[in-house]
Parts: sequence; structure tokens; C-alpha cells
Amino acid sequence: QVQLVESGGGLVQAGGSLRLSCAASGRSFRTYAMAWFRQAPGKEREFVAAIYWSGSSTIYADSVKGRFTISRANANTVYLQMNSVKPEDTAVYYCAARSTSTVAATRRQYDYWGQGTQVTVSS
Repeated sequence: QVQLVESGGGLVQAGGSLRLSCAASGRSFRTYAMAWFRQAPGKEREFVAAIYWSGSSTIYADSVKGRFTISRANANTVYLQMNSVKPEDTAVYYCAARSTSTVAATRRQYDYWGQGTQVTVSS
């Protein structure tokens, strides 16, 4: 059974840093693209960042470019380093996996999802 489990969320002050982790299990995700999405209260789930299966290519939402970094420790572990966080980064952050190797930025293109981890940025 495929499972994605996020961790590392919490409360952080504006300007601070946080690192989210996603542990995937149930199969090898070696050829899967992985991504982070987020959903703030009352808003649609939105794309944050994605990484190619080899880690050689990444894409970011404009709102986080230059502040967040997605990386991949191995086939089944993905990180999101969040620096210079802002109150508008407050959301539940979700890890997602796509059963093709190319990156994508739309929700419907991802096949597997985690349960999410809450990130709250105080001003």
C-alpha cells in the first residue's frame, strides 16, 4: 500500500526557517516526480514545488521562488526547506507523487497524496 507521510510542520516566526519531510513507502518512487502543495483556510490547494525523479530538475511557484528549496534525499524521501517564511505561507502542506518522471504543477496530475502537515507563520 502506497503511503506518503509528511512531518516537520509547526509554528515559526516570520523570517524564520522550517524543513518539511515526506517519507514515501509501499513501493520505490525512483522514477516518480514528487511535489509539495499547500492549502490555506478557505482557499484552493495550490502548487508549491516539484522535483524530477533524479533531482536534476525542479520547478517552483512564483510566490516561493528564491525562498523555498525542494530536494530529494533518495527515491522515497523528499524535503522542502522553507526560508524567510511569511504569514501568507501559513497552510497545510501536502506531499504528492506522480507516476511519471516529469514534473508537473497541477493537482490532478498527481496520483498519491499524504495527509498533510500544518505550518503556521506568526507575524
